[in-house]
Amino acid sequence: MTPSPEHQQGEAWYSPDIDRVILSADDITSKTAEIAKRIDADYADVGGLLMVGLFKGAIMFMADLARAVNIPVEMEFMALSSYGQRATSSGVVRVLKDLDTDIRDRHVLVVEDIVDSGLTLSWLLKYLPSRGPKSVQVASMLRKPKALESSLDVKYVGFDVPDEFVVGYGLDYAERYRELPFVGVLKPSVYGG
Repeated sequence: MTPSPEHQQGEAWYSPDIDRVILSADDITSKTAEIAKRIDADYADVGGLLMVGLFKGAIMFMADLARAVNIPVEMEFMALSSYGQRATSSGVVRVLKDLDTDIRDRHVLVVEDIVDSGLTLSWLLKYLPSRGPKSVQVASMLRKPKALESSLDVKYVGFDVPDEFVVGYGLDYAERYRELPFVGVLKPSVYGG
């Protein structure tokens, strides 16, 4: 396949798919630093924090957040899915990868890329306490309007975003766009919306 003339002249590969950028890399960096300061204050006297990233989407935010805090941090990952290759949640949470670390008597911070319907996070917040942590809190870079309707307690929220399909900074559609340094709205023509 031959690239279009625009792409040959330096247009980024993703440009035709992105409707608009809603959060720049600078916006994200500033907000991450702000959240890190709050976490530092809240966990200053606990001796450390176990960040549990909901893989793969949370990896960008979790890596940046772990570097931004000034307290000891350990990192662990879980892979949960309610989306698969779809643009909307299937309504069923599947554990694709469970924790490898014992969280008993640990302060746990679940790190999310986005809270959308809240289904996955709601399930996780019922599951993790059964493993005996001292505390479980949530940090999410993004939150959609539906999440505000739920009773979920997300202690650290970066940005509230519109109810549109967003990609970048860890968020994907069919495993594409995660590496983009910004958050943008994906054109409906790309995902059939």
